[in-house]
Amino acid sequence: VQLQASGGGSVQAGGSLRLSCAASGRDFTINSMGWYRQAPGQQRELVATIARGGSTGYADSVKGRFTISRDNAKNTVYLQMNNLKPEDTAVYYCQVRAVDDRSFEFYENWGQGTEVTVSS
Repeated sequence: VQLQASGGGSVQAGGSLRLSCAASGRDFTINSMGWYRQAPGQQRELVATIARGGSTGYADSVKGRFTISRDNAKNTVYLQMNNLKPEDTAVYYCQVRAVDDRSFEFYENWGQGTEVTVSS
């Protein structure tokens, strides 16, 4: 599975951005999809996840401001980020957990990262 993320950029505090991550390839079924972020000098942290059935989970720091969604037909996950704060500045990575339809092996892939910068 190859992942292509897009939608990062620079905004002022209070602004919004929408990240997208499209998965492509053959013979796979995606289970969960998610977004992580890594700020300079910090460890990568979970932002939000969404299961195939649509159940979601969020980091406490983004609850009420970020919304994760997915389009299963397009194998795409989105992250709508509203009321952005300077502390949201980071490189955002999408992640998928999938199963190979032929071997039934489970695996995890990461996107290339997209940078989000929020200025005060």
